Amino acid sequence: MKIDQYSLLKEKLISDKYSSIFILVDDNTDKFCLDIFKEKSGIEEFNKIIIKSGEEYKNIESCLFIWDRLNEFNADRKSLLINLGGGVLTDMGGFCASTYLRGISFINIPTTLLGMVDAAHGGKTGIDFKLLKNQIGVFKDPLEVILDSDYLKTLSKDEFINGYAEVFKHSLLTNNPDLDFNSLIKKDFFKDVKYIISKYSEIKNEVVKSDKFESNHRKILNLGHTIGHAVESYSFMSSAIKELKHGEAIIVGLITELYISYKQLSFPLSDLENIKTELLKYFKLIHFSDNDISQIYDLMLFDKKNEGSKINFVLLERIGKPVVDKEIDRELFIDSFSYYNNSL
Repeated sequence: MKIDQYSLLKEKLISDKYSSIFILVDDNTDKFCLDIFKEKSGIEEFNKIIIKSGEEYKNIESCLFIWDRLNEFNADRKSLLINLGGGVLTDMGGFCASTYLRGISFINIPTTLLGMVDAAHGGKTGIDFKLLKNQIGVFKDPLEVILDSDYLKTLSKDEFINGYAEVFKHSLLTNNPDLDFNSLIKKDFFKDVKYIISKYSEIKNEVVKSDKFESNHRKILNLGHTIGHAVESYSFMSSAIKELKHGEAIIVGLITELYISYKQLSFPLSDLENIKTELLKYFKLIHFSDNDISQIYDLMLFDKKNEGSKINFVLLERIGKPVVDKEIDRELFIDSFSYYNNSL
């Protein structure tokens, strides 16, 4: 969160002698964040690539546009792409950099809380395919991730809070009593945001270090995402519910998957009720019809963690004790949405 990050960045650009620098922004970060970056970094000479903002543009068509612009400006293997934006942009920018000319270097500068605590870290890059979340992508680490909370001042309150879905998830995975869910909810989400970014992004980084390619332990980071990703995809495919932000969909996933954990692994009911109450203070309840629930189940068949026709879940025995590769039946899945729908 310090200006020193930009000084180090400028030194790196000089020492590594990049042939050209590209900055990827969307229509929001171009307007609200690029001037902050220029002022803090002192970098003025670069080629700018602007894309449309939003999950619906996280697709191959946007990649074709980015690659075309890199070609147009004669990018080569000594070029550098700086991704200045939220999780959608850093995911897609990293993917485009990793595949262009079989790979050019890139740096992530997340501008949303979700990006700062989760999406910009860990080396997962990718895009959606036919509205299915992150179906195409590669593992490739950025050269650097610059965390600067000043960019959060450009966000609406709703967009800021959206990022807390991933913070909540990390707090359910850690067994550190100073960082677990019960400690997190005592924090001031606005005044303590620098501390929260630092500590909860590190939870993810420590998991990734132990399992970079998600063969086992890293799967725990998918808590809430098996159902959450399907809910998010469904919201873009159907007019039955509103289009959901990533965080909104993950909250649905967390509540339903913790209910499944209660039924299947005896996750404490008192913790489930407390967690649900706290999450719904920040995220509105969304009603799902029987048809919605059926279609969401079908979308889970495309989840990346699946093995054959087996839908794999990450569940919790208790806070800080996740279990991976758990299979459930359709009836329990439907029951979890009944629990969620009846939360009013």
